[in-house]
Amino acid sequence: MAGPTIAELTGDREKIMVKTVIGSFDTVADANRAVSSLRATGFLESDINLVANNVQRGFTTEPRGTKVAEAHEHAAATGAAAGGAVGGIAGLAASLLGLAIPGIGPILAAGPIVTTLAGAGAGAVAGGLIGGLTDLGVEDTHAEIYAEAVRRGGSLVTVRVDESRADEATGILRDAGAVDIDRRAEEWRSAGWSGYDPSAEPFSFEEIERNRTRYSTRADQTGRAGL
Repeated sequence: MAGPTIAELTGDREKIMVKTVIGSFDTVADANRAVSSLRATGFLESDINLVANNVQRGFTTEPRGTKVAEAHEHAAATGAAAGGAVGGIAGLAASLLGLAIPGIGPILAAGPIVTTLAGAGAGAVAGGLIGGLTDLGVEDTHAEIYAEAVRRGGSLVTVRVDESRADEATGILRDAGAVDIDRRAEEWRSAGWSGYDPSAEPFSFEEIERNRTRYSTRADQTGRAGL
């Protein structure tokens, strides 16, 4: 799974094989570029999902119910803290949903996956994200790695494709900057990460920015998009 990952599903679409290609990106701008390229190349908007970490400067991990926490939840729910990169998600803005997730913090999601996340309920969205990915054909262990990537500030783009276009979609995500998710997970493990923990503290804005700065100078940006 070096870079975008490919998950196989048995599709009902005229009895042909359907695959889900998924890529993890360090910035929303890279993810947005991937979405724009997919749409420009003819992939259907109804087959594209985006999930982006939306932790902003000053994000708090105070217990829910406090005025500070409620303010952040409102910002996430309305997308008010999204900024131009997320707000300009090509073609997907109409389905944009903001959520505050225990263990991850604020996220923004767009595309069909919004229905899955909204149905999970605020306290179960982290599990809903993993469940939404496994429903697309992503193996449990890989779904947890992708959820961890969001926790650490990343963005995910998934696209359902006919088998004949899987390599094309993979190339688009790779060209947009999809990271080598396997290499990234090994790095986390070497630093003590033992697996996705929904009860873990969300990363702060400062921690996320330090990670992004470090990764921006590295060569694992164009890794594997997965099927």
